[in-house]
Amino acid sequence: MASIHQLVRTHGRDEARRLVDVKDRNLVDIAAAVLAEESTALGITYSGFCLTALPHKKLPDEQEWERKGHNVTLVVQPGWLPDGNGGRKQFGVPYGSRARLILLYLQTQAVQNNSPEVELGRSMNDWLDRMGLSNGGQAYKDVREQANRLSACNLTFMWNNAGGRGEFEKDSIIKGGGIQLHTDDPSQPRLWTDKVRLSPSFYKALREHPVPIWEPALRHIINQSMAIDVYVWLAYRLHVLTGPTPVSWAALHAQFGAAYRTRAQFKYKFPDVLKMAMVVYPDAQVTIDDQGVVLYPSKPPIPEREIAAPRQGSLLLG
Repeated sequence: MASIHQLVRTHGRDEARRLVDVKDRNLVDIAAAVLAEESTALGITYSGFCLTALPHKKLPDEQEWERKGHNVTLVVQPGWLPDGNGGRKQFGVPYGSRARLILLYLQTQAVQNNSPEVELGRSMNDWLDRMGLSNGGQAYKDVREQANRLSACNLTFMWNNAGGRGEFEKDSIIKGGGIQLHTDDPSQPRLWTDKVRLSPSFYKALREHPVPIWEPALRHIINQSMAIDVYVWLAYRLHVLTGPTPVSWAALHAQFGAAYRTRAQFKYKFPDVLKMAMVVYPDAQVTIDDQGVVLYPSKPPIPEREIAAPRQGSLLLG
C-alpha cells in the first residue's frame, strides 16, 4: 500500500491513476485525499473495540451478537427503550458503519471532556456534517436508528488474562438520557435531547484504555464498516510492536469474518478490505501471504505529539 502513497507523492494523483490497475484507481483517489489532509482531529475508542466489533449487517431484533478477538469476547444483547407513548419498543443489536461512528463520537467526547455525560444536539450534528453524514432524509433515519440501538443494547466484554482466569464486565454503553423515537421528520434538528450518560463501568474502561485514531481517516472510509474495524485494529497494534508479528487466517477470520460463511470466502475478500484500511493509514506496514498477515512496527496513525488523550493502557479491565 505504501507504493500507492509513493506514486501519488512522486507523480501526483492523475498520473498515479494511470499507473495502477483500474480496480485500484479509487484507492489512488483516497490516498491523494488523505495525503492532502491538514486536519489533526483525534477520535478515541476503547481498546476492546479494536480487538472485536459490532456486526456489519442487521440481525433479527431478538438475536444477540457474539464475537471473539484475541483474549476477548464481546457479547451484545438487544434491549428496550420507551416509545414516548407510555410503552416500550425493542431494538436489535447496533450494526454497520453508522453505529461505529456514533460510538466513536460518544467515546471521543467523553474522554476529551473528562465526563461520562455527552452533550448532543447541535454539537453532534456538526460532527456528523464534518464526517460527511447529512442529518436529513435517509441518512438521518439511519443514524437515528443506530443511536437507538446503541442506547438500548447491553454488552459484555469477557477477557482472558495470562493466568487463564476470565474477567468480565457486563453493562450498557449508554446508561441514560432523553431519546427521540417518535418522529420521522427529516428536519428534526436533534437525534436525542440535550445529553446522554455513559455507563460507569464503560466510561471507566474507556478512560483507562483509550486508543487514539485519526478522525479524517474514518471519513474517507465512512461506508466501509469492515475497513473501519481493520483500521482501528491496526491503529491499536502497529505502533506498539517491537518486531514482525504474524496473524493467521484463522485468527483474522475469527475477528473480522462474521459476514463470511467460510474462511476461504473471507480469505478471498480480506485483501481488498486491508487495502482500504491501509490507504487511510499511510505509515502502516503490513504484508499478506498464504498464512495470513504479518504486522510490522509502524508509526502511529497520527503523530504522537498530536495525541492529547490519555495514554493507552493494558488490556485487562479493572
